[in-house]
Amino acid sequence: MSVEEEQREREERLIRIVQQSFDASPDERLRIVFQSLVRHLHAFVREVRVTEEEWNSAIEFLTAVGHITDDKRQEFILLSDVLGISMQVVAVNNEAYKNATEATVFGPFFVNDAPEIKNGEDMSFGAVGEACWVEGSVKDTNGNPIPGARIEVWEADEDGFYDVQYTDGRTAARAHLFSDEDGNYRFWGLTPTPYPIPHDGPVGQLLEAVGRSPMRASHLHFMVTAPGCRKLVTHIFVRGDELLKWDAVFGVKESLVKDFVSHPGDEPTPDGRDLEGNAWSSVRFDIVLAPDDRA
Repeated sequence: MSVEEEQREREERLIRIVQQSFDASPDERLRIVFQSLVRHLHAFVREVRVTEEEWNSAIEFLTAVGHITDDKRQEFILLSDVLGISMQVVAVNNEAYKNATEATVFGPFFVNDAPEIKNGEDMSFGAVGEACWVEGSVKDTNGNPIPGARIEVWEADEDGFYDVQYTDGRTAARAHLFSDEDGNYRFWGLTPTPYPIPHDGPVGQLLEAVGRSPMRASHLHFMVTAPGCRKLVTHIFVRGDELLKWDAVFGVKESLVKDFVSHPGDEPTPDGRDLEGNAWSSVRFDIVLAPDDRA
């Protein structure tokens, strides 16, 4: 046996031993997941011939990701996002179904128990930015309206920050509402603007090291749920945004790029709201929910 063959056999023997260590797992799914994880991780180490110094650096990096993570900031989600893993998980778990609206990444800034607003009310709660009228419908894939669908919406302000990134405890630019008896919804939000993901931590250092931008394309988050339907987590993006091709978390899908129409301040708003002469925008987003195959 040559030296090369002996080395290969040593490496492959270790993989077999580690995989076999999970054979007695009482949880079949857990066994499958970890044996596959071992196979792929070892294949990566063998393919690029990871040095001990590089592996120690990787452990230090992951430790730093853990240290900066708290109840307001989820650096592991950011890491998953910038590696495209979040979008791959979304793709695997939201298989294409007829004309259902496409899903995209959840992001690290969702907060439970956002305030409820009625249709037509303002979810910005004083956040800075240009007012935007958002309206649309919620239907199933057969075109039937879905009344009472819960619609969670959240976004960054004009300065590029979500409310949880401030230290004053504010709740702004996030809310939930319900589709009306005809399956329609409407609310005032902010015209989305580009912003960087948090890049003052280890994930930002990674992006800088490889020459990638931390910028996200302008977007507005939605999470929509209704009985008997697959939960939809998605965004809508602003057509014409130069960052659509370079979104830091790979979240852009063509079907989610929408026309945000600009309106001068003297143009009447859909609900008669007085914007005191300020310009505003409007967008329509019709949502189609796939059936829940677990129902």
